Amino acid sequence: MECGPLLPDSLVLEIFLRLPYDAVLRAGLTCRQWLAVSRDEFLWRELFYSYYRIPRSVPRHPSAVSWYREFKRLFDCIPCVEVQTLREHSDQVLHLSFAHRGHRFSSCSKDCTVKLWDTERTDGNISLVHSSSMRPFNWGYTQFSQFNADDTLLLVSGVYLGPHHSSSGEIAVISLENYTLLSRVRNKPYDVFGCWLNETHLISGNLHWIGNMMSCSVLWLNKAFQDVESENVNVVKRLFKIQNINASTIRTVMVAHCRRHDNPDLLLDYEAQSQARRQKGQHQPLLFDLGSSCSEEEDEEVECEEHQREARYHSLSSARFAQPTISGLDHVIQSRKNVGVRELEIESQVAQMMGRAYTKAPDTSLFEPNVSDEGDDKTYLLFTTGSLTYSPHQIGIKRIKPDQMTTCGPVLGEERNSDEFFDSLDHVIDIHGHIIGMGLSPDHRYLYVNSRAWPAGCVISDPMSPPPIAEEIDLHVIDLKSLREERRSLRAHRAFTPNDECFFIFLDVSRDFVASGAEDKHGYIWDRHYNICLARLAHDDVVNSVGFSPADQELLLTASDDSTIKVWRSPRMVRLAQAPARPLKPRSFLSSWLSRSKNSTSASSVNGKP
Repeated sequence: MECGPLLPDSLVLEIFLRLPYDAVLRAGLTCRQWLAVSRDEFLWRELFYSYYRIPRSVPRHPSAVSWYREFKRLFDCIPCVEVQTLREHSDQVLHLSFAHRGHRFSSCSKDCTVKLWDTERTDGNISLVHSSSMRPFNWGYTQFSQFNADDTLLLVSGVYLGPHHSSSGEIAVISLENYTLLSRVRNKPYDVFGCWLNETHLISGNLHWIGNMMSCSVLWLNKAFQDVESENVNVVKRLFKIQNINASTIRTVMVAHCRRHDNPDLLLDYEAQSQARRQKGQHQPLLFDLGSSCSEEEDEEVECEEHQREARYHSLSSARFAQPTISGLDHVIQSRKNVGVRELEIESQVAQMMGRAYTKAPDTSLFEPNVSDEGDDKTYLLFTTGSLTYSPHQIGIKRIKPDQMTTCGPVLGEERNSDEFFDSLDHVIDIHGHIIGMGLSPDHRYLYVNSRAWPAGCVISDPMSPPPIAEEIDLHVIDLKSLREERRSLRAHRAFTPNDECFFIFLDVSRDFVASGAEDKHGYIWDRHYNICLARLAHDDVVNSVGFSPADQELLLTASDDSTIKVWRSPRMVRLAQAPARPLKPRSFLSSWLSRSKNSTSASSVNGKP
């Protein structure tokens, strides 16, 4: 005779609601009744919101099947376990880039090499495949790399050392079939970085000063193979010519291929955001104040002291690589020594008049699409720029049309009138702070931006004296379909360098997560949907770059000034790798046939047929 449960399920549930998640899991091993209650959906909904400190207005991820599995996903599938440290670089590692298939990745370093790594070894370890030094081409260091769409070519961007201690950028294209150098393209300023437009064409920049504080940025389309098949075939073509004022320039170009299908990989329209729109009558980005949610409370005072020491160190250190965000300002600094304030004010007014009189009208189809191209994919050129000061504080957006995708046609681009000397930006998003990083989501629908905010209500009177920037790094999310900011995370991670020493920190976005480096010697991982910090990844120095594997978001790489690349995998993948392989039991043909016959007979009986 079986005894009934000593406690009703409702009372067991009330007890479990007052326990931490690990105690609930252990209690579930006691008996069948407790196991059933420990998997209750209401229980795990409460544990989920309390443990991760998520506002209850944020719904469960649309692809989640249960609260228990969603809790487990955020706990067990985050690449936060260090499994390998790569030490082949001899100096600061500045950038990481995965191939689109995830089988290789490249790394750039201040040791002036670009290295290729294999991620598909049978033992699970990552190994070095090839290393190319760019010193024979008079480079100072390599700073950025990117695979083309079919993973056959590698774009490498670096700093070229010219005569009289001058420096500009240069882009090299390397074949991944035999590791030969195919072409080299000048790139000015060097923090334009460069990027692929398609499999065979890349974008570079050039800068022309036309005044003390005014310049013109020219963006060029270059053929990756600089072989001239015919005298009528171009290898370069001018894409855009854009006016810069107040010592600002175009930097950090990237290309977004926005698909016509409306299938975003991120849910943004939370109930709280909808209510805010109804109350205020206008669009407002959803704000999250993360505070110190990703650090242990007991270490808060110790970390504060450590941050202060790091701030003093970074402000005095000269070992840091040349700061990308202020490249090309030597001209402005020298001009200001010989030009008075009144002359600079007059030049600024003249620059604004020239911009109004000699700039081509913006592309109105960006907001009012024609019926003919309503269903077409759109390609946008994204870059950082500015209008008030030299520090990049705006995101510029320019649409690239299909006829601009190749170098065919006139070298200087389409015909234009004499009063259309400059191209206008199709759209500008002001971040109100110093932009230090950008990254696209895998579907190219969302742009993630790292910035260090300016004080609220600040007024910029001198372009060469931008406002002080916050130590906290804000993480912005911009929807490239609506072209507006949808979300902002406050106080996510930290940086300490001032405006004139601020450098680029690369971030990366996977299907579910976004990761970024920081100056506080850590990399960070957030969940894109819930907007919570999930992990801090420790290094011995500044973390410059991070990268998720496109084939497996549970594999993450971090690159640091400590000259190492660290490999991180999720606890789930580590357990699977360490679990002993189950030996296959040999089965004879006769026993296998008898087993199938028995199963089929049992199935017939279950269905009510003898």
